[in-house]
Amino acid sequence: MDDDKKFMKRAITLARKGAGKTSPNPMVGAVIVKAGKIIGEGYHKFYGGNHAEIEAINSAKESVKGATIYVNLEPCSHYGKTPPCANRLVEEGFEKVVIAMLDPNSKVAGQGIEILKKNNIKVIVGVLEEEARQINEIFVKYITRKIPYVYLKYAMTIDGKIASTTGDSKWITNDKSRQKVHELRNRVGAIMVGIGTIIADDPSLNTRINRRTRKDPIRIILDSEGRIPLTAKVLNIDSNSKTIVVVTKKAKPIKIAAIEETGAEILVINQKNEKVDLVSLLKVLGNRGVDSILIEGGGEVSYSALTDNLVDKVMAYIAPKIIGGSSAPTPVGGMGILQMVDAIELINIKRKVYGQDILIEGYVKKRGK
Repeated sequence: MDDDKKFMKRAITLARKGAGKTSPNPMVGAVIVKAGKIIGEGYHKFYGGNHAEIEAINSAKESVKGATIYVNLEPCSHYGKTPPCANRLVEEGFEKVVIAMLDPNSKVAGQGIEILKKNNIKVIVGVLEEEARQINEIFVKYITRKIPYVYLKYAMTIDGKIASTTGDSKWITNDKSRQKVHELRNRVGAIMVGIGTIIADDPSLNTRINRRTRKDPIRIILDSEGRIPLTAKVLNIDSNSKTIVVVTKKAKPIKIAAIEETGAEILVINQKNEKVDLVSLLKVLGNRGVDSILIEGGGEVSYSALTDNLVDKVMAYIAPKIIGGSSAPTPVGGMGILQMVDAIELINIKRKVYGQDILIEGYVKKRGK
């Protein structure tokens, strides 16, 4: 069992190399072991490319017949961009397949394993399952519910402020923390902010990492009345992704036309409490293939997403700085939760340190569960 964990951990490490490049497919790694030694390994490098099992087979230093292969997700059993991996494992004569987790898609879950077992291949399932599920948390939610996985990220001082009373927020956190945020931007399908953030900070909302394969997330601006300045960076940026300005019927047609002339897309969504209905928006985005969203501001958007039970994971970067100010903005605005018993809770907390900054991340405990 210790060897199984060791080789599965390697498969998961390989899988992470596909971060930001495999969507809407999952991240998968594979390790082939024979006589206790690794003879081949690979990972799913990009959407449409070879699956991890095939990459590992192609890299093998010797015959894989009679070997064991470790994969963090059940081998596929259907034709998609590539042929079924389960069938290929049978053809190659593997003796054993060790799998971290089943395919979360109820329509195909277990079918790959069934093919293997019918051909007398020993199958073990559940090795490092929780770790495997976490690296593909986006895929798991999207494939089962068809709505995006939602991250809520913010940076604040140790006294809970995201900007000074003058609105200055550059920079609360250090370079290491900001680099981690850009790595997350590279992984998600979209980044979402409210119009207040655009007007106050005029951010580019792109990805700034030193990789040739980097990508910008789709930029989604919540702007119920269509107030976005036509000079905003998000409307004039040279990027490999698009900008979507989400409005309601309160936006004037002449402004909508002007925004569209910049090349941005206008998306009209129903309103809730005089603002964009986020529940409706996420359904529309999910139907368009957006599998994940990073919410980066501001406080009103964060409050709406949290109280609508839409946030899956919170990532709070805390800098050891104090700026004070009773009117200085905080990460979550809105009316606030009136009773502590109703407070939104985080579970499965992890803490990481980047220089002097601390990252606290946890999953939102869904109400009613």
